[in-house]
Amino acid sequence: MTHPDAAVAEPLPTIPTAAVPLLSLAAFASGISLRVCDPQLPLFAREFGVSLGNASLVITFFSVAYGLAQLFFGPLGDRYGKYFVVACGSAACAVTALLCAVAPSFPMLLAARLMAGATAASLIPLSMAWIGDVVPYQRRQPVLARFLIGQILGLATGVLVGGAAADRMNWRMPFFGVAVVFVLVALSLLWLNRRLPAHARVSHREQSFSIKRMAAEFGQVLALPWARTLLLAVFLEGAFLYGAFAFIASHMHEYFNLSLTAAGALVMLFGLGGFLFAMLSATLVRRLGERGLALWGGLFISAALTGIGVAPAWWWAVPGCLFAGIGFYMLHNTLQTNATQMAPERRGAAVSAFACCFFLGQSAGVGAAGLLVGSMGTAAVMLSGAAGILILSVRMSRRLPGRSA
Repeated sequence: MTHPDAAVAEPLPTIPTAAVPLLSLAAFASGISLRVCDPQLPLFAREFGVSLGNASLVITFFSVAYGLAQLFFGPLGDRYGKYFVVACGSAACAVTALLCAVAPSFPMLLAARLMAGATAASLIPLSMAWIGDVVPYQRRQPVLARFLIGQILGLATGVLVGGAAADRMNWRMPFFGVAVVFVLVALSLLWLNRRLPAHARVSHREQSFSIKRMAAEFGQVLALPWARTLLLAVFLEGAFLYGAFAFIASHMHEYFNLSLTAAGALVMLFGLGGFLFAMLSATLVRRLGERGLALWGGLFISAALTGIGVAPAWWWAVPGCLFAGIGFYMLHNTLQTNATQMAPERRGAAVSAFACCFFLGQSAGVGAAGLLVGSMGTAAVMLSGAAGILILSVRMSRRLPGRSA
């Protein structure tokens, strides 16, 4: 597969050192927002008088809005500049986090989570697309992996503080904390955006911004067979993995009577696994290549979810969550890196379509798992997710180009 930006280019002005770390900090806050509700589902069920499956709607609403909003923010980033739109999106996220914190009822919390998902949609995909604009393909996967350390730590922090808040019967405090982080991130990104070199602030303001143009841009992406393959793959990945992942803390709480704080701490190991992958990403990419990363990543996830589902003791979840994290980032980072290159001339729209499918997959998976939990229990959710990921990773390992960085 030929990549237009893989050729040697003229030297460009240096990007400020803080540019990627600040994006990673935005991803950190986004990760907390995404996963903070997972260990709180039993508390929501008790406090608002709903079933565990209905309580999971706080995750589904966020994911649906996050996915659909990609269709808006991708072209918006291409027109006004990706870094600038991420900065503005962080400010909007501060507002929606506050709305979650002060929600007086479950329907109002769902509405706030819907808005939170929509505003968070502007952060990680556009950050990845911006990295795709300024980092050559040969160096891109390790840079993306380091950028995603923020999201990894955010996911881990979200389940930990969510569990601690649930045990203390105070689910509102994490949202106040997230709002503060988003305010600081927004101010820092706006300040740095003015100091970026011209090639890192590329925009297409001469183009009109309309539904017709947005549809045309996404149509160009969908016209590519490889793009359609990647979008379907990431949809299924989100459905199979996160349909199970959202219920790991509840599974540990119900089957082994662990506190939600302890269950959240176990799920934090998923983030540690992702962190280990980020640290070793350059070596793993070089030795395994993209096919090997996809295959072994899926095998790790499948074995981990199976182990958690059939575990006779809670401590099985320790290696389970750790290897699930390593495996997920092996598989997902490989798909992500390909997504940044599947339509270089419309990278913002392409990466946003990728994220859209990923989070719509998550919402579908969590919704299906919520129905399955009521009839078959959380163990069945773990096993079904394991089977789906295994099949997906084997098929994708055969379709991916055999590149290594």
